[in-house]
Amino acid sequence: MSRLRTLSDPAELPALDKRYALDRPALGLGDDQPPPRILLLYGSLRTRSFSRLCVEEAARLLEFFGADTRIFDPSDLPLPDQIGNDDHPAVHELRALSLWSEGQVWCSPERHGQITGVMKAQIDHLPLSMGGMRPTQGRTLAVMQVSAGSQSFNSVNTLRILGRWMRMVTIPNQSSVAKAFQEFDEAGRMRPSGYYDRIVDVMEELVRFTILLRPHSRQLVDRYSERKERQITIDPTTDLSTIAIAPQ
Repeated sequence: MSRLRTLSDPAELPALDKRYALDRPALGLGDDQPPPRILLLYGSLRTRSFSRLCVEEAARLLEFFGADTRIFDPSDLPLPDQIGNDDHPAVHELRALSLWSEGQVWCSPERHGQITGVMKAQIDHLPLSMGGMRPTQGRTLAVMQVSAGSQSFNSVNTLRILGRWMRMVTIPNQSSVAKAFQEFDEAGRMRPSGYYDRIVDVMEELVRFTILLRPHSRQLVDRYSERKERQITIDPTTDLSTIAIAPQ
């Protein structure tokens, strides 16, 4: 059983004015092949989930920008610590998708002034370290939220804190959609608006940051404390920083 959501009409972007859209926004910043791998998470299990609909619009835009996307469906994800040793297929799949990704998009509704339990459970199932691999460290992150009422930034602010804790590179831009129930048509597609344009901006920026950081990802997650813990010593004959400051 796959927990990846199928994206309907992935190439249809009725709210996007392609006269102003770059199909390769990261062109010139680095090698964009293979396509940047982006995992998208949403925070509601409602049949008409606006955080999911926002994520689907984001995924369509990312595909247009040349990215490879995966949307995780958390419908059967257990609560953290509910299953011994986290031995559940949904947990395994979520962690595998996070390891697969180079960047991520997190979108949560705001409920009681905060992110939802569904959103937090997904993040809590992602360990900082897993068998010597790190499923979030060094990856780029874009944060979004939807609100039933007036515009708020409580959820995106919390997601930023969580992204920093998970050692991710959270991009500067973000999206907050107010009165989300007004922003989607009956088919679940987002209407043209300033809110939609901001999601375009955020996805453009995510692709740019992901490509820009791609050749530096290993160096960005190289830490003194971890080298010390694993007893990995520095070889002065190959370490570029040592060579650079050596007397000539």
